[in-house]
Amino acid sequence: MRHIASLADLKNLVGQEVAVSDWIKIDQARINLFAQASGDHQWIHVDPERCRNESPFGTPIAHGFLTLSLLPMLLQSSITFPPCKLALNYGLNRVRFPAPVQVDQRIRAHMTLQTVEDVVGGVQMVWEVTLVCDRVEKPVCVAELILRHYD
Repeated sequence: MRHIASLADLKNLVGQEVAVSDWIKIDQARINLFAQASGDHQWIHVDPERCRNESPFGTPIAHGFLTLSLLPMLLQSSITFPPCKLALNYGLNRVRFPAPVQVDQRIRAHMTLQTVEDVVGGVQMVWEVTLVCDRVEKPVCVAELILRHYD
């Protein structure tokens, strides 16, 4: 866990990899719950038997948006920020899914702080987050995450 004590400390970290999360396993139960929540029941995610017979991966793969949805949790479990009244996910600049996450693989996030800018009432941070998977050469997700913290 990386502890950032002040805004000045945060600004000094621009351009650096600030944290690497713990590994998290992406199992079929998590994939099925995401399918329920999102309404995306495409067979390549939720039908292990059909995947064995028809998928190029031979096993279900996680939804790209499931992988993306884990960013806030991975960030919060890896970095503590200076206290603020309100923290917001402001959006994303770019997102790519260069490789799939197969069922029962583990992923973790590498978080690099790209920018910290003052905004009215707080700061805006842009994080480059690269999600990697054990046993996979390519990243499984690369995203620019924009967060705002208000005093």
